[in-house]
Amino acid sequence: MSRAEARLKQLGYTLPEPPPPVGNYLPATRSGNLLWLAGVGPRRADGSRITGKLGADLTLEQGYEAARWCALNLLSRMKAELGDLDQVGRILKVVGMVNSAPDFTQQAQVVDGASDLFVALFGERGRHSRSAPGMAALPNNAAVIVECVVEVTQA
Repeated sequence: MSRAEARLKQLGYTLPEPPPPVGNYLPATRSGNLLWLAGVGPRRADGSRITGKLGADLTLEQGYEAARWCALNLLSRMKAELGDLDQVGRILKVVGMVNSAPDFTQQAQVVDGASDLFVALFGERGRHSRSAPGMAALPNNAAVIVECVVEVTQA
């Protein structure tokens, strides 16, 4: 077990299976030491999904949990691409798109669910730049979709 996976277990998390793409795109693209990960929704380990609009159907706390599941799915995809989460040198950029009711304005606090997990797992290497826009709708009514760019260590 890698150091990152041991830390993840210590934090109380287990990686789900990597989510398959839901369209005609690659789940990840690598160029040199950069890995771009396509957006993933909040799919739990049992396959169920967190759906609905923040501020109408879901609370801030439910949105935070949804973003955390997005981060776990991204970590699962990173492991599938790299073979080992210890190859993650740094999380560089996170974009979290939040399915928002018109008057919902706490998108940043929702996406903290993903950001907080990356920082808890990787420490300073998990700190990243970020965007957290609200969206009128997301595919399959996903509560949140999160994507990221990762720097890969050169083994």
